[in-house]
Amino acid sequence: MGNGTENREQWGSRFGFIMAAAGSAVGLGNIWRFPYITGQHGGAAFVLVYAAIVFSIGVSVMLAEFVIGRASGLNAVGAFKKLRGGAWPIVGWMGVIAGFIILSFYGVIAGWTIAYMIKSFTGLMAAGAAGKAGDVFGAFVTNAPQVVAYQVIFMVVTIWIVYKGIGEGIEKYCKIMMPALFVILFVLIVRGVTLPGASKGLEFYLSPDWSKLNGATVFAALGQAFFSLSLGMGCMITYGSYLSKKEVLPSAALTVAALDTSVAFLAGFAIFPAVFAFGIEPGAGPGLTFVTLPNVFAQMPGGMFFSFLFFLLLFFAALTSSVSLLEVCVAYFKDEMGWTREKASWLLGAVITALGIPSALSLGGKFPKIAGKDFLDAMDFISSNVLLPLGGIFIAVFVGWVWLESGKKEANNEGKVPFAWETAWVWIVRIVAPVAIAWIFVKGLKW
Repeated sequence: MGNGTENREQWGSRFGFIMAAAGSAVGLGNIWRFPYITGQHGGAAFVLVYAAIVFSIGVSVMLAEFVIGRASGLNAVGAFKKLRGGAWPIVGWMGVIAGFIILSFYGVIAGWTIAYMIKSFTGLMAAGAAGKAGDVFGAFVTNAPQVVAYQVIFMVVTIWIVYKGIGEGIEKYCKIMMPALFVILFVLIVRGVTLPGASKGLEFYLSPDWSKLNGATVFAALGQAFFSLSLGMGCMITYGSYLSKKEVLPSAALTVAALDTSVAFLAGFAIFPAVFAFGIEPGAGPGLTFVTLPNVFAQMPGGMFFSFLFFLLLFFAALTSSVSLLEVCVAYFKDEMGWTREKASWLLGAVITALGIPSALSLGGKFPKIAGKDFLDAMDFISSNVLLPLGGIFIAVFVGWVWLESGKKEANNEGKVPFAWETAWVWIVRIVAPVAIAWIFVKGLKW
C-alpha cells in the first residue's frame, strides 16, 4: 500500500494546472450538448440561468473537490480514507468506477471525431451538399470494425499522455491543446458570424425568450452545469492532489469555471449563426454535431477546412477530458496498490478500451440491449444519472457537514489568503448544492 505523498508529482505551474483542470471540465458536452440544449430551451434565457448555476453551485462543489484533493495529496479513494475513513472512501470509489464507465463509452464517441476529421476531406462535404450527411453518419456508426478502430486510436493517445505523467504528459499537452481550442473556436466564430443571414442566429442566442423559462429550463441548466464541470467523479480531487500548498484554491475554481463556461458560450457563437444562416432547426438534438453541421459546412466556401477544424476542436475537447478520467483511475492504482504509472496507464487503459467495445457495437445493433437501452446509453445512464449525482451530493455533504473547519482552513491557506465568499460557499455546500444535485438524481432515475 503506497500512500506516500512525499514524492508525489506536482503541477509545474499555475497555468499548467488551470489548463489541465479546465481541459478536464471542457469536453464534448460544452461543444456538442450545450448548443442543442440552449436551442431547445429558448436561447439566451437558458444561457443566463446556466451561468448563474455554474458560478454558485458549480464553483462551490469544484472548490470542495480541490480542497479534499490538496489536503490529502491522494487519489479520490485515498483522500476520503485519510481525511475521515469509515464509509467515506465509498464516495471516492464511485468516482473511480464512474471514470471507468464514462471513459469506456466516451472513447467511442471521441473516436468519431478522428473519423470525421478524415471524412471532412473524403466525401463528407459532397454528401452534405446533397443533404445526405445523415446517411454518412448512419453508415459509419453501424460499421463496427471502423468504429472500434477509431476508438482504439483515441484511447492509445489518451493512455500515452497519462503514461507520460503529470508534468511531461497531462500538463504539457493541455498547455498546447487548450489554447489551440480557443484559437480554433475564434476562427469558426469569425466564419459563422460573417455568413449572410447569421444575424438571426445571433438574435436567437443573445436575446432571451423568457416565456421559455420554466422548471424544465432550470433543471436542464443545472444538469448541464453539473456534468460540464467534471464534478462528482473525482477528477478535481485527483487534479487538486497534485497542487502546491501555495496555490489559491477559490480563485482557481473560479478561473476553471470561467474557462469552461466561455468555451460553451463561444461554441454557441460558432454554431447558431451558421445553423440559422442555412435555415436549420437549432434544437436538433445530438445529431446537430455529426449530421446538421456537416450539411452546413458543405454549403460554405472552404467548407472542408472548417469541417476539419470543427472536428479537431471536438477532438481536443474530448482528449483533455478523457485524460482526466483515466488519471482518476491511474492515481488510485498508483497510490493504493503501489503500481507504477506505466503499468497503471497501459493496463487500465486496455481494460477500459475493452469495456468500450460493446458500446461501439451497440450503435449498429450488434450488441444486445439492456432493459431496452443500447449498451452505450445504459452505461451513460448508470454513470451520469446514478454515480455522478451521488458523488456530488456526498462530496458537498462531506465538506459542508463532516469536515468543514479543516475544509475552510485548506480553502483559505490556513488564513493566509482572503476568501471573500467563504460564508456563501459554506451554505452552498451545506444546503443548496446537496438539494439541487438530489433533484438531478431523483428526476434522472427514470430508466
